[in-house]
Amino acid sequence: MSSYKPIDSKREEFRRYLERAGVMDALTKVLVSLYEEPDKPEDALEYVRKHLGTDGGEDELEAAKARIAELEAENAMLKGESAPTEG
Repeated sequence: MSSYKPIDSKREEFRRYLERAGVMDALTKVLVSLYEEPDKPEDALEYVRKHLGTDGGEDELEAAKARIAELEAENAMLKGESAPTEG
């Protein structure tokens, strides 16, 4: 006879919840990425934290910050040009 123990219903329900929410896929992708990393990081947990769920979000944030800086510079320039000249 096998010593197989069925997973209790609460565990199975939680596993299905994680799958529906996309958590299992996200974790799998990050762990596969870590596995395929040629130079393994010293802190694997930090690697997972950094890469989990970013999906380019950090790149988008940096692009948004750069765009804000451009618009602020343009705004300052326009305010300077439209100010009445004293002379």
